[in-house]
Amino acid sequence: MTAAPFAASPAASRGRPRRPGARALVMMVRAEGRMVARDIAGLVTPFALPLLILLTSAAGASRQEVVAGRTVLDLYVLPLVLVMVLAFVGVLNMPSFLAYYRKSGILRRLAVTPASPVLVLLAQAIVSAVQAALGILVAAAVAALAFGANPPLHLWSALGALVLTAAAMYATGMVVAAVAPSPSAGTAIGLLGFLGLGALGGMFGGRESLPGPLAEIGALLPFGAGVDALAAAWAGQPLPGQALAALAGAMALGTVVAGALFRWE
Repeated sequence: MTAAPFAASPAASRGRPRRPGARALVMMVRAEGRMVARDIAGLVTPFALPLLILLTSAAGASRQEVVAGRTVLDLYVLPLVLVMVLAFVGVLNMPSFLAYYRKSGILRRLAVTPASPVLVLLAQAIVSAVQAALGILVAAAVAALAFGANPPLHLWSALGALVLTAAAMYATGMVVAAVAPSPSAGTAIGLLGFLGLGALGGMFGGRESLPGPLAEIGALLPFGAGVDALAAAWAGQPLPGQALAALAGAMALGTVVAGALFRWE
C-alpha cells in the first residue's frame, strides 16, 4: 500500500511554523495592558476629562425634566460624556501606541514571525475596549449615584449604540494610526481629530449653536451621531436612522481607508 499523496511527512510537520493561538493572544493582551498602565496620562485622562465635564454640567441638568421622566442630564450630558470616553480612547490613545510600535520596528519584526502584527492590533483593540468600558462604567456610576441619573428606557438600544459608536471611533483611530509617521504625530493628529469631532458633535455646546451647515456635518460624524443615538435610547425612542447610517458609514469607510494606507514599517 502506498502512502496518501497529500499526507505531510513528520519532518515537514515539524518544520512548519505553528500559528499563535489563544495563549499567545492572552500574553499579548497582558503586555499591552502593562504598556497602557505605564502611560499615566493616557490611562487617567479618558476617565478624568469626561468626569470633569460631567461634574461641571450635571448639577443643574439633573433637575430639568425633558420627556418620559428623563432629564437634561440623561438625554444630553450623559450621552455626550460616554461618547467622549470612546472618542478619547479610540481616536487619541490607540493610534499613538500603534504609531510607536511601527516607529520602533516592532510591527516589522513581528511580520516575519508566526506572531502576525495583526495579533498586536487585536490585543490593542481588546485593551482599549476594556479601558473604554471602565470609563463608561465610572461615568455612569458617578452620574447615577451623585446626581440621580436614570438608566436608558431602551437599554439594549443604548448598548447597541455604544458598540456601534465604539466601532466607528476605532475605525477613525485606525486611519490616524495609518497616516501618523511617529508617536508624537499620532498624538497630535489624534488630538486634532478628537477636538474636531467633539466641536462639531456638541462637546463645547449644543450643535444648534453652530452654523447650519456645520451642525449638519456634525450630525453625520461619529461623535454627533453617537450622541444622537444614545439620547434616543435614553428617551425610549427608536434609534435615528441617520445616526445609525452615519456610524456604520464611518466604520466601513475608516476600515477601508486604514486598510489601504496602513504600513507595518
